Amino acid sequence: MKKYDYLIVGAGLYGATFAHEAIKKGKTVLVIDKRNHVGGNIYTENIDGINVHKYGAHIFHTSNETIWKYVNELVPFNNFINSPLAFNNNQYYHLPFNMYTFQDIWGIIDPVKAKEKISEEIKKENITQINNLEDQALSLVGRTIYELLIKGYTEKQWGKSCKELPSFIIKRIPIRYEFNNNYFNDKYQGIPIGGYTKLINLLLEGSDIQLNSNYFDNPDKYHKLAKRIVYTGAIDEYFNYKYGQLEYRSLRFELEKFDKDYYQKNCVINFTNRDVPYTRIIEHKYFEDTITPTTIITKEYPDNYEIGKERYYPINDKKNTDLFDKYLKLAKKEKKVIFGGRLANYKYYDMDDTIEKALLDAKKYL
Repeated sequence: MKKYDYLIVGAGLYGATFAHEAIKKGKTVLVIDKRNHVGGNIYTENIDGINVHKYGAHIFHTSNETIWKYVNELVPFNNFINSPLAFNNNQYYHLPFNMYTFQDIWGIIDPVKAKEKISEEIKKENITQINNLEDQALSLVGRTIYELLIKGYTEKQWGKSCKELPSFIIKRIPIRYEFNNNYFNDKYQGIPIGGYTKLINLLLEGSDIQLNSNYFDNPDKYHKLAKRIVYTGAIDEYFNYKYGQLEYRSLRFELEKFDKDYYQKNCVINFTNRDVPYTRIIEHKYFEDTITPTTIITKEYPDNYEIGKERYYPINDKKNTDLFDKYLKLAKKEKKVIFGGRLANYKYYDMDDTIEKALLDAKKYL
């Protein structure tokens, strides 16, 4: 069997970036993935001329000029600006919380009056001690915004009452006292023209790729294939759940196609009513201003995680952080293996953070 300098377990953004850097250094690389496609959760599939984000909306945003140049040298990005809406009880509200939102809710267009209104609501709650997420949110924005736009969405997302959720989930709530619907504050933002799969394929040029290949089907065989291994899977799974499972929230996606130009008035609409089972609807053709006679949407449903489902959001409370630290100590003893990416680090990374970490690790190890 062919031997390689590096075996990379996982063809997501971290693994593909590391592979790209290794190839540039003249290394031989094999990338394997248990799925039938590359790209991990940023995989996009072209369906009827529309690049569909198969695992939820991914909008690239960064203030790091080096990272922005890095991806744009591979594939040009458009200037898509994420400006989601929220929908509650037959009414639309602008996100993130800004003067448009306060106009939607109270008819207020003066920033001074908006600050006064929110301060009044916070004072009325008289919260002296933060015991849970509800306390935290009420102490930051007051009851009206909390009940309209935070409570139902958050309880669906995490599968628990806000009174049962830890306050650290909402450390702060960005409020803008200006008319600005741009969800992100970063200087650079956009979508790769042609979809994220195009970006991943370019990152993987020069690597050998094996799909439908689960590392855990034969780890001994894979260890013998390369001098070093870059592992991007779940760290607890790598060690066969020796100390127990790290907890996650999962997601389920339902894709629908319609024979009309558009389904909804915006690319991303959050549904903040508790009794609506999904958290948001994404209409994919908005991402690249695609013109087609049909349209495709995805409804996003939060889901309990169990082995066999996809891991999306780590539950970084004290119990899980302590458990991760135990696995991290084991990982540091694995001299041949580099652990990288969100699952191996039990951390939610934005895409620019993922690339930056992969580049730093590549520089360190290559």
